[in-house]
Amino acid sequence: MDSADRDAIAAAVAQAERLTSGEIVVVIDRAASSYRSVPMVLALVLSLLVPWPLLALTMTSAPRIFLIQLICAALLMAALLWYGRGGRFVPGFVKRGRAHDVALREFTARGLTQTRGRTGVLLYVALQERYAEVVTDIGIDGKVDPEAWRDIVAALLDAARQERLREGLIDAVGALGRVLAQHAPPAADDVDELPNKVILL
Repeated sequence: MDSADRDAIAAAVAQAERLTSGEIVVVIDRAASSYRSVPMVLALVLSLLVPWPLLALTMTSAPRIFLIQLICAALLMAALLWYGRGGRFVPGFVKRGRAHDVALREFTARGLTQTRGRTGVLLYVALQERYAEVVTDIGIDGKVDPEAWRDIVAALLDAARQERLREGLIDAVGALGRVLAQHAPPAADDVDELPNKVILL
């Protein structure tokens, strides 16, 4: 995503926030986690199987078997870390859980819990996990049917699958603004409390 894309999304945030006293922050995360631990554990578990056929079928000494096991563990780890990059061995529910945890951390880290009226909304996208989520503060949470957020996320993910992430984000931000306008209309003394720029992790 280049600077022109980010500027267009930031402009969409500014436009959406004119409709509401809510604050919208967009965070795009390249990857919620590296998932390196999974291939490493898998490599170590597989290397535990190496001694058994050597013990059963050969007269190899214990120190040599141990050395072979270490070499196999190192080779397996290198191969699985390369092949498993991007979380290839990680179940989808684990990826979604990691991305959700990052979204909650980003919500707090970006100051969304400090807005006047507690009407902050985070639109979080994890590209590697193909995951998106809307996180809302207590001034909005409970007032909006969760289905509205799910519809926004579903449309955004569909656009991302079609390689239209910029358009999907702009549409999602616009939809967030329209939903927020119903439940947190603009106040006469409303100010823009948080930056509109897209945050890339």
